[in-house]
Amino acid sequence: KTGGLGDVLGGLPPALAARGHRVMTVCPRYDPYKDAWDTCVVVELQVGDRIEPVRFFHSYKRGVDRVFVDHPMFLEKVWGKTGSMLYGPKAGKGYKDNQLRFSLLCQAALEAPRVLNLNSGKYFSGPYGEDVVFVANDWHTALLPCYLKTMYQSRGIYMNAKVAFCIHNIAYQGRFAFSDFSLLNLPDEYKGSFDFIDGYDKPVKGRKINWMKAGIREADRVFTVSPNYAKELVSCVSKGVELDNHIRDCGITGICNGMDTQEWNPATDKYLAVKYDITTVMQAKPLLKEALQAAVGLPVDRNIPLIGFIGRLEEQKGSDILYAAISKFISMDVQILILGTGKKKFEQQIEQLEVMYPDKARGVAKFNVPLAHMITAGADFMLIPSRFEPRGLIQLHAMRYGTPCICASTGGLV
Repeated sequence: KTGGLGDVLGGLPPALAARGHRVMTVCPRYDPYKDAWDTCVVVELQVGDRIEPVRFFHSYKRGVDRVFVDHPMFLEKVWGKTGSMLYGPKAGKGYKDNQLRFSLLCQAALEAPRVLNLNSGKYFSGPYGEDVVFVANDWHTALLPCYLKTMYQSRGIYMNAKVAFCIHNIAYQGRFAFSDFSLLNLPDEYKGSFDFIDGYDKPVKGRKINWMKAGIREADRVFTVSPNYAKELVSCVSKGVELDNHIRDCGITGICNGMDTQEWNPATDKYLAVKYDITTVMQAKPLLKEALQAAVGLPVDRNIPLIGFIGRLEEQKGSDILYAAISKFISMDVQILILGTGKKKFEQQIEQLEVMYPDKARGVAKFNVPLAHMITAGADFMLIPSRFEPRGLIQLHAMRYGTPCICASTGGLV
C-alpha cells in the first residue's frame, strides 16, 4: 500500500464479504506478488491503436478475490525502480502513458468477472457472471462506465450491471489534452462527458478532457467518503475544483469510510512491543511512547508530550503549515515526530528537523508501516492540519489506539 486508497481497498472488501457478498478487487500487478498465482487466463484488449494481451493473477484472502492485471505497462513501473511511485516519476507528475495504462485497467476490470472461473470461496464458485455492481475508485477508473455501455451493453452483455463511482479526492481528476480523447477508443458521442475547460494555471489552461468529469456523468451513482465532504464538493467552485456543477447535476451521496479493524487493533498489532485494549491503555501507552522515542533517537522521557504526524507531505495535508508552526512551539517542553513522503522540498525540510532540534524533533521521509503503527500507539497527540480532507484515516486509527487528535475543521475530519 502507498496511501489511503490502498487502505480502503484493503479493508472495505473483506467487510463487504463478511456481510455475505461475493467480492472481487481488480488492480494492476505492479510487482510479482509472491502469493498471487497465474490463472493462465489471457484476454486481448484494445489500448490506443494496439491490441494488447493481458494475463490475470489471483489471490484469495479474507473472503475476497484479489485479481491482478499483468501487463508490461504496469510491471515496468515496480517498487525499487520507481521508489513506489505508481502514478508518476515524482509527486505531482504522472507517467506519459497513464491514459493507456488506466484504459487497460478499466477494460480488464470489466472482463475479469466474466472470464475468471474462481472457486476459492466456501459459498461461491465459477465466474461472477453479469449481474454485478462495479465500484470505480477515483479518476483512474472513470472509463469503466463508458466502456461498460459501449463495449458490453451495446452488445447485450452486462445488461443488469451498474457502476458506482467513488470520489476519494476531487483534487486529482485526470486532466489531459483534448486531442487525447482519440486514445480512449470511445465514440464521439462521449466527448461531451469528457469536455472540460481548465480554468486553473496547472497543468495547462484551456480545453481538456477530464476523466473524473466523465466518471461522474456516466456512472449510475456517485458517492464520496464522508457526508461533510459531499456537502463541500457542491458548495462552491473551489471546493469542487471546477466540477461542483456536474456533481450537483448528477447528485452525490456521502458514505463514511471506515478502517480495517483487523489490521488496526492495538490488542493484536504485530508492530507493537506492548499489546493493549481499553482496560490497559493507561499502562501501555507510556511504555509504547518510550519505545517509540528510543526507536527514532529522541530522548526517552514518558513525561514529555510527544506529537505525531503521519501523512503525505504536500499542501493538502498542511505540511507547510506544520513546518512553519514548529518553530513557534518547539521551545516548549514537547517533542514532535513526522512520518511521510511527498514533495521533495517538504521531505528535505522534515529531514533537517533533527539537525535543527536534535532533542526535540525527528522527520522520517519514508513509507514505513511499522513506524506508522508505533507512532499511532506511542504519540500523546496526533496532528492533522489538512487544508481539505475528504475523510482521513489517520484520525480513525489514532482514536482506536487511544491517541487524541488535533484536527483542522474540514471535510471528513468534522
